[in-house]
Amino acid sequence: MPLDEKAASGNARKRRPPRIVIPESNHVGFGDEASIRVSEEMEFEVEEREYCLASRKGSRLVMEDGYGVITNISGDPKQAFFGVFDGHGGQAAVDHVREKLGKNIMAAINELNGEGKLDEAIKEGYLTTDKEFLSQGVSSGACVATGLLKDGELHVANVGDCRVVLSHNGVAEVLTSDHSARRDDERARIEDLGGYVSCKNGVWRIQDSLAISRAIGDLHLKDWIISEPEIISLRLKPDYDFLIMASDGLWDKVTNQEAVDVVLKHRSPLQACKSLMDLSSSRGNKDDKTVMVIDLQRFLQSA
Repeated sequence: MPLDEKAASGNARKRRPPRIVIPESNHVGFGDEASIRVSEEMEFEVEEREYCLASRKGSRLVMEDGYGVITNISGDPKQAFFGVFDGHGGQAAVDHVREKLGKNIMAAINELNGEGKLDEAIKEGYLTTDKEFLSQGVSSGACVATGLLKDGELHVANVGDCRVVLSHNGVAEVLTSDHSARRDDERARIEDLGGYVSCKNGVWRIQDSLAISRAIGDLHLKDWIISEPEIISLRLKPDYDFLIMASDGLWDKVTNQEAVDVVLKHRSPLQACKSLMDLSSSRGNKDDKTVMVIDLQRFLQSA
């Protein structure tokens, strides 16, 4: 699936979007060749060879979605980090996550020195980012989904309800499990810690407050809302087409297979991202929406 086709530029201005912070590193994030477009309606698009992304503000006063990308890690084009973030309770947590999470994961990986498991480094990156944010004393939170591609393997991690879906020969395979109060195991964990979960109008909430059970931040609920991610690791295969990584502004109204089908029918993955946002909006979703498509074929190791 080619990801280097440029979509029509339309009337959007070519400049970097406001408030987008890519984790600083010695690696390449967005190169000068990236095509980034911003509209007056708080919608922006990013198009690179390895991935593309579209994001749109919902009905809230401020945009609470974010993302982070680090490509060409250690000079290797087949190593990269991708993340989609969905804030709640304000922008503070999501701003912190997109600035710090990628850097913290890279730092934890560098400390391995070839020894230890990458999954442990990813976990450490999440926990460190959470600890740093909590020290600020701000009651805001962020759901997170990330993908690390390294040495022919894919490592997917998440807290909250951002989701990662793999297209495997055109069949959708969800790689993350949403962390919500409706999950039996999460409800049991919270109750074991002395918290409670209630259901009102069909929505399960922790302490009558938050519907998600894991996140970075959420200081006022930290006894129960943990930041430890669930992680899955896969060896890349030639029949792995692409990943769709998105905030719940997409997944609340669009099924996993529907999302894969939309990407497959578009020549331009960027147009597919925009079509997916349109589909969710047409079904009544008014939340912020961020959709990223990552071309896994570009990360396959040579035989």
